[in-house]
Amino acid sequence: MKKLIAAAALVMFAAGASMAADTITLEAKNGNVTFNHKKHQETLKECKVCHGDKTGKIENFNKDAAHKLCKGCHEEKKAGPTKCGECHKK
Repeated sequence: MKKLIAAAALVMFAAGASMAADTITLEAKNGNVTFNHKKHQETLKECKVCHGDKTGKIENFNKDAAHKLCKGCHEEKKAGPTKCGECHKK
């Protein structure tokens, strides 16, 4: 019985870790950025575009990385916000 409970707990933990929140708020001095993760998942359909070969939180994600990855992608695809006030809301 203990093995069954442990297995169930492990499955629930793994399933929870694999599902990100629909919306993520990133705190910033010039206004927080609300990121619609679900919309990006539906549009891009490939996690590797942002996450590389790893799942979960993007390593070393900071202001510079966000501007390069996010803003760069928006500029390249000519879709999404590219100006400061379009992402940063006070």
